[in-house]
Amino acid sequence: MGRVADGLGWLVGWMVLLMVLVGAFNAVARYASRYLGVVFLSNGLVDLQWYLFSLVFLLGASYALRRNAHVRVDVLYSRLSVRGRAIIDLLGTLLFLVPFCIYGLVFCFPSVRNSVAVWEQSPDAGGLARWPIKASLLLGFALLLFQGVAQALKHLADAVDPAGAVPAPEGGR
Repeated sequence: MGRVADGLGWLVGWMVLLMVLVGAFNAVARYASRYLGVVFLSNGLVDLQWYLFSLVFLLGASYALRRNAHVRVDVLYSRLSVRGRAIIDLLGTLLFLVPFCIYGLVFCFPSVRNSVAVWEQSPDAGGLARWPIKASLLLGFALLLFQGVAQALKHLADAVDPAGAVPAPEGGR
């Protein structure tokens, strides 16, 4: 799962750049259209901007988890031993992350199924198809779940044998 998450991290980095460029174009096009009287902006580009924003978070979550780059309150955590941190991470993963991902998959599935069944499109003229971005919800939750299971196994190993703990990949804390 690590290579998949790392590959997604690379892809998400490029998506961020593309998202910024599309957003900048949309902003400039909006003002240029107003002053020049020619419409440069399209609903498809606006949709693309928020689709990219969504994908950055949905696909980047498993990468952030793998790299230990997610938000954490380190007030007590940083003072714990390797075993103590591993136990907290294992419990957090099993009690919060895994159920959250399963809930997300179960909750989103009917909406995604219905969207794909009708090949849902944007209600705006010239907008993009909606079903692919809705389907990415399932992909994002599944990737996060798989990475969470991989992390739980690592935390279990660290709790059992703290001396053999492997440091977080480069980029982690």
